This record gives sequence, structure tokens and C-alpha cells, in this order.
Amino acid sequence: MLAKRVIACLDVKDGRVVKGINFLELRDAGDPAELASAYNLEGVDEVVFLDITASHERRKLIAETVARTAQKVFIPLSVGGGIRSVADARAILTSGADKVSVNTAAVERPALITELSEEFGAQAVILAIDARRECERPVELQSSTSGWRVFTYGGRRPVELSAIEWAAQGEQLGAGEILLTSMDCDGTEAGFDCELTSAVSRAVRIPVIASGGAGSAEHFADVLSRGEADAALAASIFHYGKVRVSDLKNHLKSRGIPVRL
Repeated sequence: MLAKRVIACLDVKDGRVVKGINFLELRDAGDPAELASAYNLEGVDEVVFLDITASHERRKLIAETVARTAQKVFIPLSVGGGIRSVADARAILTSGADKVSVNTAAVERPALITELSEEFGAQAVILAIDARRECERPVELQSSTSGWRVFTYGGRRPVELSAIEWAAQGEQLGAGEILLTSMDCDGTEAGFDCELTSAVSRAVRIPVIASGGAGSAEHFADVLSRGEADAALAASIFHYGKVRVSDLKNHLKSRGIPVRL
């Protein structure tokens, strides 16, 4: 079995890392470059940098902040927010990122995924999906969104698109990885949405990164096993020192979950 990955997320607004609950009530958590450097030393496997208001504000991601962050880490760095073209992605990759993440622009123009994959390789393209549960009805009675609706523009705009079907389509278009965020669980520290994560994981053959809801080491163990995720991402529990990366990995190892120590 391949090792599961532990990923730290930097949600960035105006050059500062922020964190909220259900995509709202944002509060400052520090400087992205300094936090990334600390996580690199603590042993996280990857860092994800997301400019969370770039699409909503219809501007490009801050390449200078990305470059400053990339200089501080020696592990894979994924960057997303406001990437709408091959040129945008190239600017971020040449700034030091290893992968680019696309969300809103890919929903609005799915061909972007293919263009990026053909230009940089599928391994450098992450399809980010922000999903919210629609109802508690059995799957056979749910609407065309199959229970989880896709949202764009930083969780502000609902789309008549199933998160599960969109993930499968994204793989066909050339995405090499899915970054799946449960908007219902985001920032709550009450646990990942394992039902959503396992549904998407079973719909694709590419790696799925679970995001939204991490509050303890056991939550990671749950989504990496029952949720069938290939990696799990957290923000606030790392930013505010609630869970240490080394302790988390030791816990996962004790549960029989392979990790990189």
C-alpha cells in the first residue's frame, strides 16, 4: 500500500494566511512563507497554498507571495486561486510551485484542465472541488447533483453539478489529483466528511485529497481508512498548534496506516 500523505493548507487572503468556519468568519493565522517553513521542518508531506479570494475578486494570484513561500520549503508545493490559463499556471510554476490547482475556471471552462495537463503533465494539475451536501435522502432519490453540489468563487456560487460526477469528468479531462473540500465540515474540527470522500474516491482512479473538518489525529485516521482518501489536509489545527505533525504521523502508524516518517 502506498504511503498516505499529510498536507498542510495555507488559505491566503491579502498576503496573509486566514482560517474560518464554513468558508466564513476569517481570522488571521500568520505569514504564509513562515508557516510553510515551519511545516516543512515539522515533517508535512506537502503544502497547499490557496489564494481564496482571487477568483471572487477576478484577479490573478499573488506570484510574489508564492515565490517567497516556495523558497522556504523543500517539499511539494501546490498553488491555486485565480488560475485561468496556461500562462497563469506557467507563471506560478516558474515561481517555484510544483503543482497548480484549478477550481472556478475549470468549472466554467473544463477544457482548461486538458490544456494544463497537456502542457505540464497530469501530475502537475489538481482539480479542486468545493462541495456542499444537498440533502439526507437515499442516493436513488437525490437530484442530479447526487447529494453534493459543487460551489465556485470561494464557496459563494452554487453550480448545478454533482461533485462525484465532476470529479470523474475531471479525471477524464486530464487532472492528476482531486482536492475535495467539504464546505459543511470546513473549519468545524468535527471530522472529515467520510461519506463524500469515499464516494469520490470510488468514482476516480487518481488520488483524492480530503479537506475540511480535521480536528484530531483520529479524524485523519478515519478519512484515510473509512473515507478511502489518499491524503488528508488540515489548516487550523496545525496553524494553532492543536495537533503536531509528528504526533499525527505516529498515531496513523499505530493504526496501521502507512505514512512517511
